[in-house]
Amino acid sequence: MTDMNQIVGDYDILMITLDTLRYDAAVLEEANCPNLCGGGHWEKRHSPGSFTYAAHHAFFGGFLPTPVTTDKTGPEHVRLFHSKNTGKPTHPHTWLFDTPDMVSGLAGESYKTVCIGGVIFFTKKVPLARVLPGYFQKSYWRMSFGVTNPRSTEHQVDHALKLLGETGQEERLFLFMNISAIHGPNHYFVPGAKRDSVDTQRAALRYVDGQLGRLFAAMRARKRPAICLVFSDHGTAYGEDGYEGHRLAHEVVWTVPYREFVL
Repeated sequence: MTDMNQIVGDYDILMITLDTLRYDAAVLEEANCPNLCGGGHWEKRHSPGSFTYAAHHAFFGGFLPTPVTTDKTGPEHVRLFHSKNTGKPTHPHTWLFDTPDMVSGLAGESYKTVCIGGVIFFTKKVPLARVLPGYFQKSYWRMSFGVTNPRSTEHQVDHALKLLGETGQEERLFLFMNISAIHGPNHYFVPGAKRDSVDTQRAALRYVDGQLGRLFAAMRARKRPAICLVFSDHGTAYGEDGYEGHRLAHEVVWTVPYREFVL
């Protein structure tokens, strides 16, 4: 059980959302993702939102995906982050923040907060797309980070490595990345494919994992240890029960993969 009160202040924090990754696709690719799954398995969880904007508002409020279980005799779910003074009981391992969101709470603990965006809600092109990156002290988005670029994760990781080179070893860092490659369109990761599918999403995940290895290595090389929180914000439907896409209530949308591990 992770004790965030032992983490915050002493560890760098890397949070990665694998935008639109379905739980079933993630599990099918575990053996082909040595960086994300080399030390463990995906945990099955439920997202607090059915599309990027809603889910990320919840995440930054401390509401990460919750375990999928009906077994009341199982281990208690301990939230990593929680707002102070809500009147609800909290676990001793939960880190409490006294700000509107966990990002500004971490900034109050002298963390440098950085966002590298991916999908449209991080582009900052219109006021709505400035809300999520606006939580952070520094935020970045380029066309090359977006869903239409088949090398988007490579470009996002390159930018992250540049920023790490500019971050002092003694600085506390909270780095958030929204990975866009798994979000549609992803059919171009399978030669000849014309439509997005579970198979093309799996291929996109393999590509993403291959790029994240460079980032994980750079985080491990820093003086301060780092914890990595990586999960999907929602899944998407590829025709199940007649549904296509997300922003809808279906098991393939609400069910997401989740992992946390120390780098």
